[in-house]
Amino acid sequence: MSRLNLDHLRAFAEVIERGSFSAVAERMNLTQPAISQQIRQLERRLGVRLIERLGRRASPTAAGSDLLAHCSHVETAVAALFDDMARHATGEVGRVRLGTGATACIYLLPPILRDLRQRFPLVEVTVSTGNTADMVKAVQDNRIDVGFVTLPAVGRMLDVTRVLDDEFVVIQSAEAPALPARVTAAALARRPMLLYEPGGNTRRIVDNWFARSGLDLKPDMALGSVEAIKELVGAGLGAAILPRLSVQKDSGSESLVIRSLSPRLHRTLAVVMRLDKPRSLGLREMVTALKALSKD
Repeated sequence: MSRLNLDHLRAFAEVIERGSFSAVAERMNLTQPAISQQIRQLERRLGVRLIERLGRRASPTAAGSDLLAHCSHVETAVAALFDDMARHATGEVGRVRLGTGATACIYLLPPILRDLRQRFPLVEVTVSTGNTADMVKAVQDNRIDVGFVTLPAVGRMLDVTRVLDDEFVVIQSAEAPALPARVTAAALARRPMLLYEPGGNTRRIVDNWFARSGLDLKPDMALGSVEAIKELVGAGLGAAILPRLSVQKDSGSESLVIRSLSPRLHRTLAVVMRLDKPRSLGLREMVTALKALSKD
C-alpha cells in the first residue's frame, strides 16, 4: 500500500474549500508555512501540482480537482474504519471459535450460545466438534479460541480449567433382561454392548474401566453419535455406557433403564485455552459461561 499522509490530504481539502492557506492554518492551529509544507509534500508524493494561486485565492489544478473527488471517499472510509474498530474495542462485534465434543455441544451449549447471541448479536460464534486431541491441537494452532473437552488435555502453552465431573452410566432398554444389583465390567461383558467409536478420551476412559477388571471388551457396535447409540439401545440391540448428561434430561429416557457403574466412573470436562490468547469481550463471556457450569 502506497504511503499517503491523511493529514496532508485533509489540509489539501481544507485549502480548496476555504481558498486560503492562512484560513486553514488558523483553523488547524498551525502556521501558514506548515500548511504550505504539507501541500508541497503531498504534491511531491503524488508527482503532480495540486494547487495554483489565482490572485489571493488558492484553486485546484485539474489533478487537484480529481484528488478532491477522492478525498471525501477517503474520509468516509477512514471514519467507517474507526467506527468498526471501536465496535471491536467495546466487544460489540467480534468472533469466538469454540471446539468441543458432540455430547457437550448437544446437551450443555445451547443455552450458553443462545444467551451470548441475545447479548452480543454482532459477535460471530462458530462451534466445531471432535475428540479432545483434535480440539486441543486446534487451540494450540490458534484455529479455535477455546476448547471445552474431556480431560486429559496437556500442552506446555495451555491454560486448563476443570469445570465439572460427568458420571458415566449404563443404559439399556426397559424390555431387556434386568441388570444386576452391581453393574460391574464383568456383568456388562456378558451382554451385547454399544460404545463410542475409538479415538477419543471418552472411549479411552471406558476401555480403561474394563481393563482395570482385566477385560478387553470388543463392543458389538461402535458409533460416533450418542443419539444413534441411544436409538439402537432403545430398539433392544444392547446396552451402552454414556455420560449421564446425555440421558438425564432426555424425554425418551422413560423407556430406558439408567444405572451407575460399579465402581463408579466419571469424566472431567475442562476449558482449554492458550496462555497467551488475547481475551476479547465475547471470548471472556463465553469462558465465564462455560466455567459457570460447575455451579449448575
